[in-house]
Amino acid sequence: MIDERGEAIDIPNDFQEKRNLLRSLMNVRMPLEISNEFLRVQDDFLTGETLGKVLTSPADITQFKGKLMLWQGDITTLKVDGIVNAANSKLLGCFIPQHNCIDNVIHSSAGVQLRDECNRIMQMQGHDEAVGKAKITGAYNLPSRYVIHTVGPQIPYGSQPTVEDCEDLKNCYLSCLEIASENKLESLAFCCISTGVFNFPQDLAAEIAVGTVNEYLKSNETSLKHVIFNVFTDSDYLIYKEYFHG
Repeated sequence: MIDERGEAIDIPNDFQEKRNLLRSLMNVRMPLEISNEFLRVQDDFLTGETLGKVLTSPADITQFKGKLMLWQGDITTLKVDGIVNAANSKLLGCFIPQHNCIDNVIHSSAGVQLRDECNRIMQMQGHDEAVGKAKITGAYNLPSRYVIHTVGPQIPYGSQPTVEDCEDLKNCYLSCLEIASENKLESLAFCCISTGVFNFPQDLAAEIAVGTVNEYLKSNETSLKHVIFNVFTDSDYLIYKEYFHG
């Protein structure tokens, strides 16, 4: 991977600095062919890293109401059929080295194959992914089986969501649920779509998320047995917790 760049890169001695360099190179790398030898080494390392974490399956989650579940933590440690990635319209992941957005975290843990598969999908599609739509890919070195990528509405800083923005966010959840059902997934974990750098208010986003999922599960035949709302921040956890005790 270093050789691809045609530039001199000093390799640090410290393990964590080496890991940061690997992630940075993965983040900025365009979707290009890569050797099977690299993939073997990468997969051995990333899979070992995943197995070294505390993994959580639906049976381990204690906060639930019917098919709905609430869990706070790192979505890349969920051992479920599918996790949802809050993507951008290019659907290729985040190119900012070591950025803390969920798009970057998921791609960095999955491996370079995830960007490659997303690129093949986008090349076949021939245009950017529309807001509210979704695509499914493999999960590679993640403990989940699939990743469902969806593009949420982006709210200008200082503005409030419009009616159209709210409908777009609802469609994100519906698109993911429909793809999960089409692929016979039994467990699906949603991140808090659009509430990070896309600036959608957390409380309104949670209301739309829970309402949309509830209505879908009531109105549709689906393979889904567990739908997990995965939150990372304490504030999101408290917002969602209200729906589980209401």
